[in-house]
Amino acid sequence: MIIASYLIAGIFAGLTAGLFGVGGGLIVVPILILVFQWQNFPAETLTHMAVATSLATIIFTSASSIWSHQQKNAVLWPVFKPISVGIVLGAILGVFTVIQMEGELLKKLFGLFAILVALKMMVKIKLEARKPLPANPVLFFAGIVIAWVSSIFGIGGGTLSVPFLSRYRIKMTQVVGTSAACGLPIALFATMSNILAGLNQTGLPSWSAGYVYLPALAGIVVTSMFSAKLGAHLAHYLPGHILTRLFALFLILVGINFLI
Repeated sequence: MIIASYLIAGIFAGLTAGLFGVGGGLIVVPILILVFQWQNFPAETLTHMAVATSLATIIFTSASSIWSHQQKNAVLWPVFKPISVGIVLGAILGVFTVIQMEGELLKKLFGLFAILVALKMMVKIKLEARKPLPANPVLFFAGIVIAWVSSIFGIGGGTLSVPFLSRYRIKMTQVVGTSAACGLPIALFATMSNILAGLNQTGLPSWSAGYVYLPALAGIVVTSMFSAKLGAHLAHYLPGHILTRLFALFLILVGINFLI
């Protein structure tokens, strides 16, 4: 039953990433929190483990996504480079921030974040991309902020990087491709930081690498790699506005549950 829940989490994570272009972490983190509660993991660390494990899964899904986007020349590497330097710093700072929080506070913050993302999905604000690309220091600072927030909530960064890059004179395909590329260093450096930060943490379950729970990581990766491709395919055939509202409603319910 536990292993099946990890596989199901991977399926939904991949589908949502493919259908809506938002990080699977918005699905993975709530499911892992629920499953870890079923497994009676320590309450003070289970939310941290859910976030850390979610970030670890993004290493694999983002690597696959980068390959697909690169095949279509959709990754702007000159934009990615200064952002990625900031991402390294932001990812480490994000993990440092998380481990200072109590598990219950982190859960409530995730609930609030999920509601804000849902509202953003339901209320589309169209901004005209009139601005030229900013200087590298601005991209560097943006990378810090994007990675810091993403590391706290266990997401790949697309929720923040897509709106940021959309403000500038970049094709939407390149916005998505470059955002996907940003997800890899966020996940990689945040995961390494979570492993190191949890090495001396007592009470973690067996098969943990720091705060990353390896059985959950394996189960989610196995199914999400395939379901992400299915989600991207279905996005061209299913009524997007209805699916988006249903997913936003799901996030609101998750958020309210965590806040209460």
